[in-house]
Amino acid sequence: MTNPSDEDLVREVQQGETALFEVLMRRYNPRLYRVVMAIVRDDRDAEDVMQQAYLSAFLHLDQFEGRASFATWLTRIAVHEALHRAQKRRPMVSLDEPGDGATTTMDTLRSAGRDPEQELLSKEAAGILEAVVTAMPDAFRHVFMLREVEGLSTLETAECLGINEDTVKTRLHRARRHMRRQLTTQMDAAAPAAFQFHARRCDRVVAGVLAALALRRSEP
Repeated sequence: MTNPSDEDLVREVQQGETALFEVLMRRYNPRLYRVVMAIVRDDRDAEDVMQQAYLSAFLHLDQFEGRASFATWLTRIAVHEALHRAQKRRPMVSLDEPGDGATTTMDTLRSAGRDPEQELLSKEAAGILEAVVTAMPDAFRHVFMLREVEGLSTLETAECLGINEDTVKTRLHRARRHMRRQLTTQMDAAAPAAFQFHARRCDRVVAGVLAALALRRSEP
């Protein structure tokens, strides 16, 4: 299979081709990193959460029944792990009332052709953009990252966060309203450079998961 579907890969892994789980990890590393970072807001914590999410997914792969897509199922596991980590580290902010901090971010993360000058501007603005996303109230940031950045549906977002669809819509509306107050049109150019999941980090996460799985297999 030149470009196997998630479901094909899951089936192969379940049948004993466990090495193919690495393909799934590399396929979803960028998504999970962005989603997890939106919750824990710390690089090291994000990598730890990702590894735990992958381990949990691998060990409970038999529970994937295909009712939702594998991407949604995996994202839900990562969201739950990240929320658990964030909850242990600090009290959760109210999920319904916006805080006093800045609450804006990008309308899109789509790539666009840029000349070198625009590329430099994008890289410089990316740090500002990520800081703005990080400063959003938890409820807005979680919903926004899943809906707008990762492109999940309202239903999928609700399932991942354990809330109802109306709440997703309300929080997304509030997030967008705050965004319009803060963002300028120049931020659009910076969006594609934000929340990059670089190859070194990708390799580190994959290696950590594979090492943990190997250790588990070697245990009597």
